[in-house]
Amino acid sequence: MIFPKFNLKNRDLYLNKLIAFQDKEPVKVITGIRRCGKSSLMKLMIQHLKNCGISDEQIIFMNFESMEYKNMDSTSLYNYIKDRVINGKKTYLFFDEVQKVEQWQEAINSFRVDFQSDIYITGSNAYLLSSEFSTYLAGRYVEIKMLPLSFVEFIDFNNYTIKDYRSPTGELRKRIYDANGEIYDIEELFEAYLKFGGMPGIADIGLVQDKILTLLDGIYSTIVVRDILEREKRRGQKQITDSDLLRKIIMFLADNIGNNTSITSIGNTLVNEGLIDEGVRKSKPAVKTVQSYVGALLESYVFYEIKRFDIKGKDYLRTLGKYYIVDSGLRNYLLGFRDVDRGHVIENVVYFELLRRGYDVAIGKVGNKEVDFVATKADDKKYIQVTETMAATETKERELTPLKMIRDNYEKIILTMDRNFVSSYDGIKIVNLVDWLVG
Repeated sequence: MIFPKFNLKNRDLYLNKLIAFQDKEPVKVITGIRRCGKSSLMKLMIQHLKNCGISDEQIIFMNFESMEYKNMDSTSLYNYIKDRVINGKKTYLFFDEVQKVEQWQEAINSFRVDFQSDIYITGSNAYLLSSEFSTYLAGRYVEIKMLPLSFVEFIDFNNYTIKDYRSPTGELRKRIYDANGEIYDIEELFEAYLKFGGMPGIADIGLVQDKILTLLDGIYSTIVVRDILEREKRRGQKQITDSDLLRKIIMFLADNIGNNTSITSIGNTLVNEGLIDEGVRKSKPAVKTVQSYVGALLESYVFYEIKRFDIKGKDYLRTLGKYYIVDSGLRNYLLGFRDVDRGHVIENVVYFELLRRGYDVAIGKVGNKEVDFVATKADDKKYIQVTETMAATETKERELTPLKMIRDNYEKIILTMDRNFVSSYDGIKIVNLVDWLVG
């Protein structure tokens, strides 16, 4: 199989995870929202294999959104691969959007058993990792969770470079340079990141608002139509048919990122605020209906849910959690560009950056106070507050108080857009948010 030379930007965070499992038994499952770069990651892995001396004949790449494979089922897929494997050599199998193949999991399991193969698959819906698939491959797959571009990746994809310089006061600062040597303040690029988001396709069209909105419209429409409204057709279960209710729930969640939200309250709020006319619907949506629609949005990686954690009791709580949207540009496409809730927008950015850095993230509860994020991984824990500014005395106290109430010795940080602020209070670090993102 002949492959063209792909002209791709690096996504080393994810590529290194794939390389770590190269030639290992687990099936590599790459998940994430549509257009976040899963196909490109596969192509980066193919480039890596070729650089390591793997021949074209040992690599098979199939994108099931292509008409070439439109009518394939598990049997025809199996026979297609069987005819192309080379005896005595390992075959590297790449299946993009594999969930489009009926009973695909049977074929994947057979490849693992019957052939000397290394398998990589992608999917844009968490249904890919359903209990059925887990049963077939129990303990034999590893999930690589992809997200849209980080701020550092956004800078790189748009052909900017970060360079350090010393300010007149001797502080080490960062500037941004474009390909022509023009200088930009790093906060200018961060504002563009907040506004346009991190979908990789933006780099192909430039930071032009009208073009970006068109791109985001296409992504949103594809997610709603293919991954949500049609998803139950593959399950044979009751379908999500009320596209108007789905749209209003999407708008509600996008408008309430970072706010305490319950499934029960969503339907009530939609009715109380006049977003749903009970007279037209006959009744407000049932809790189970709202749960199903929100579940579909979580499965399609549009929104992520974060639970509350009792820091003193060391246990997760069933009380109100929060939702964050996977991309700030997608939110601006839905709600319009506005500046009224920047605090929650930058909080949204921090949440996904913590996920990229490998943390499990929860909301912290300490007494009757709340810590924005408790970030935990095997050898590390951090307590993090996020605020646009610490300038007002009441804001400073609001952010510091819950952190002061935590009695253990793990790192406590407040991330803020402020600069030239005191670096710490009673051992609590005050860190500039943009510096933290590029640090």
